Amino acid sequence: MTMTTRTRIARLRTLGLAGLATTGAAAAALTLMPASAQAAEMTQAHTSAAVTHSSGDSSRTASRHTGSANNLDGWIRQSLQIMKSKGIPGSYDGLKRNIMRESGGNPSAQNNWDINAQKGTPSKGLLQVIDPTFNTYHVSGTAHSVTDPVANITAAANYAAHRYGSIDNVNSAY
Repeated sequence: MTMTTRTRIARLRTLGLAGLATTGAAAAALTLMPASAQAAEMTQAHTSAAVTHSSGDSSRTASRHTGSANNLDGWIRQSLQIMKSKGIPGSYDGLKRNIMRESGGNPSAQNNWDINAQKGTPSKGLLQVIDPTFNTYHVSGTAHSVTDPVANITAAANYAAHRYGSIDNVNSAY
């Protein structure tokens, strides 16, 4: 074997091991992830497809609140209208980015494993809000239910505005 052939084989072995290690690490991370987080990740793709599919037919999915579509896009847009009227800063992109990270777009998501849940107050809804935070930052004109999508988004955005200046400034768990 020439030196170049040995070098190529060594490089291929290194790449193969690196690929195996990466795949194994990803599998281990998913295996160690709490079931609620796995469920949120699994629903993310499903919710994104459902939102894309249903957003074009608002007559079939009209919300009882304002006529907005009863899906993630409609909930965000309805929340933005309320936020604007109340002077709460935030953008569609900032809300959606945080919703997808926190719940995968599932308004029924509930975290039963973090420190809040261990203390008896699990995070709930699209933006994973705990009850005391929801009660403090609830915005009038929305349902008084932490799992109501519009109320959850609007209260979380109100909290983020007080704590970080805007939901747009939140890039991780908050």
